[in-house]
Amino acid sequence: NKCSLLTHLTILSLYRTEEGQVWTWKCNTGRCQKQLLENDEKAQGLDVCKLTCDKYSVLLPRPTGKVELSNTVVPLNYNSITIIFCRSFMNDGRTLSDEVNHLVFEAGEIFRNQITSTIKNKKYREIVGKELQVTITIQDSNARSLTLESDESYEIHIAEDPDDVISAKIASPTFFGSRHGLETLGQLITYDHVSGDLMIMSNATITDAPVYPYRSLVLDTARNFFSVASIKRTLDGMAASKLNTFHWHITDSHSFPLQSETFPKLSQYGAYTPQQVNIDHWIRVIPEFDAPAHVGEGWQWAGPNVTVCVNAQPWDKYCVEPPCGQLNPTNDTVYEILSGIYKDMFTLFSPDVFHMGGDEVNFDCWRSSEEIVNWMTKQGWGNMDADFLKLWGDVFQKKAFEKVVEANGGKKLPIVLWTSHLTEKGYVDRYLDNDTYIIQIWTTGKDEVIAELVNKGFRVIFSNYDALYFDCGFGSWIGEGNNWCSPYIGWQKVYQNDPYAILTELKKLVLGAEAAVWSEQVDESSLDGRFWPRAAALAERLWTNPEENWKEAEYRMLAHRERLVQRGIQPEALEPQWCFQNEGYCSVRNSSRTGGRQ
Repeated sequence: NKCSLLTHLTILSLYRTEEGQVWTWKCNTGRCQKQLLENDEKAQGLDVCKLTCDKYSVLLPRPTGKVELSNTVVPLNYNSITIIFCRSFMNDGRTLSDEVNHLVFEAGEIFRNQITSTIKNKKYREIVGKELQVTITIQDSNARSLTLESDESYEIHIAEDPDDVISAKIASPTFFGSRHGLETLGQLITYDHVSGDLMIMSNATITDAPVYPYRSLVLDTARNFFSVASIKRTLDGMAASKLNTFHWHITDSHSFPLQSETFPKLSQYGAYTPQQVNIDHWIRVIPEFDAPAHVGEGWQWAGPNVTVCVNAQPWDKYCVEPPCGQLNPTNDTVYEILSGIYKDMFTLFSPDVFHMGGDEVNFDCWRSSEEIVNWMTKQGWGNMDADFLKLWGDVFQKKAFEKVVEANGGKKLPIVLWTSHLTEKGYVDRYLDNDTYIIQIWTTGKDEVIAELVNKGFRVIFSNYDALYFDCGFGSWIGEGNNWCSPYIGWQKVYQNDPYAILTELKKLVLGAEAAVWSEQVDESSLDGRFWPRAAALAERLWTNPEENWKEAEYRMLAHRERLVQRGIQPEALEPQWCFQNEGYCSVRNSSRTGGRQ
């Protein structure tokens, strides 16, 4: 028997809601409207109406393939949810690896938590409803690491059997698709505030796969401290939205909170307090060690001339924000320490892609170092910008990359770098090769260098600040007025930020996009609201890449925002609650909306 009982989920019985409801919600041309209950009608709650009203229900991101959804729901017995795992489609005798078995078990726990959050703090009547039997079939039962080539597709079929069983069958090539399938299944279950029942869509068929392989958020945990709990909330929101990559900007000139086994003094000198040291987590992580700029705190013990212009004043001469600091590419100790840092990061995260940063290098900082200038003179170089660019590309980047390869057991892997002087027109292919390097674009979507990068064969990731920097639109912290990248970016602009529209040719080189929270003015108390629910708009853009504009997603975005709240995340409110309950009456133009199923 290739199928085995994975887990039996038990949820405590509670009491049903009070009877005597006056209002009900009805679906009218794709919108749920509040109406008085007529005598011969059965009342239903708003969430149940939303589940069956829109063409895509409340699914976010919207599926990319076949979507067949019924307009009826049935009660679910939340004491009887069974998950069964089938190891593969083929009769080849393969067994489930321990690693994938653990991942599937975790996915089942996530699904259980989703159901728990749906019914938390609500009143119930006696247990009623059908048993839910979930069968997960995975073709490749050994793939346990997410890569840029991973197949995340899945199919899900929900059917109401005559023997009081709801059958939900999820099939996928890899574990990662099955996890997405479980998320979709969870989004088709809701609580009915009128009946007090947990409800599930009675029949559904969905085939789904993402458009972009790289769907990411980047969090800077160096400029302010973030607890493990706050980072886990970010990961929970990512899982709910089918984002698949957490890019972790762990260190900067402000602090060194990563605990290095090789060089523990880095965090001893560089963390804000001894207790404030971040740890790794279970989701796929791409760690970044930003260099040769963005270093300072934590390096005090390393000796003279390892770093230069640290905390230099006036700071605006040597860096883009205080405190300043850069590594000295001519000092051999730099590469010894980098080697240890890289090995620690590969031990912690086992990444398939590594981020080496490489942005905002200030040549005046290097120019201020007598040791660096003397070294360059001995090489027969001058001290013009072109000479420092050569120092960066031909010396530092090559030596640092060699240490990354060593840390990865001698194996090359893709390296991500931010756009910088090194990637400007006429330079990028002089110092970097397109087989190894992926360029992450943080400048605007109109930057002319984007076309040159792809024309020279470089893969790209979009983080254009005019649409994907979520720390923009707040007061300046180094002067008066607003911060440098203002104004605030609304979810609608995030949704409309289509990488394929920015880059009309060589689309195969676009891996995806990434929204950023840089933490100069953010800490764990405000993190959730910076990312969410705007990151969900990015999630649908990258998973679905819809042709329609944001208006078609508005009601599903509002529903997803409520879903995130249920899961313990604290997203910003998008609209008054009245708009959530009265669809279509808050738009500037009360235009007709297509896509309803009733």
